Amino acid sequence: MTDSKPPGAAGTLYLVATPIGNLEDITQRALRVLREVSVVAAEDTRHTRRLLERFGISVPVVSLFEHNERARIPGLVRRLHAGEDVAVVTDAGSPGISDPGYPLVRAAVAEGLRVESLPGPSAVIAALQVSGLPTDAFVFAGFLPVRSGARRRKLEELHQRRETVVAFESPHRIAACLADLEEIWGERPVALARELTKLHEQVLRGTAREVRAALAPEKRKGEMVLVLGGRTREEGRRPE
Repeated sequence: MTDSKPPGAAGTLYLVATPIGNLEDITQRALRVLREVSVVAAEDTRHTRRLLERFGISVPVVSLFEHNERARIPGLVRRLHAGEDVAVVTDAGSPGISDPGYPLVRAAVAEGLRVESLPGPSAVIAALQVSGLPTDAFVFAGFLPVRSGARRRKLEELHQRRETVVAFESPHRIAACLADLEEIWGERPVALARELTKLHEQVLRGTAREVRAALAPEKRKGEMVLVLGGRTREEGRRPE
């Protein structure tokens, strides 16, 4: 990394995946890079400092979140041009995937700077793997809309997809979302993954009605990932 760069060479922007729950999931490469970079740009500096302290890493940390990301970009790009390596981390999972990171990556690419991804934990992939639904093709829909009308329109749009659909939902809206799915998705299979890799991990599978009935009120908390079965060929056939 920094020590092996020729004089005057620009730094590298590293997108470092961090655990979505279980700290044992962090990679050795991620730990090495976090130790060696000049600065870590973090979605939540307090959360990231706790993670770094857990692994005995001492490195400067600056904030990079939704409301300051664009203001931070010029300074981070200057540091990269000056030869400093910069790591980007979010609170959990991979930067830029429904989390801060994309605008900085776009700016770095436009400046001809090197960008590297350090793959690791992903709630999207973990939920898809354990869902029991087809994994050969899928659509990631990000966070579903907050407002009921917009959420229903989005679900109706996704209902036409043949691929498996993966989406994030807030624990505060999961009951209402499952009610919408019960009406729109009907008897299609769905899965709800909650608190993935954590102590209270739970995966519910069945129809939207069955999942809704199985999700106890006291369990409506933590990170929620929905995996929804796509439209089948049988559904697409016209009656003769």
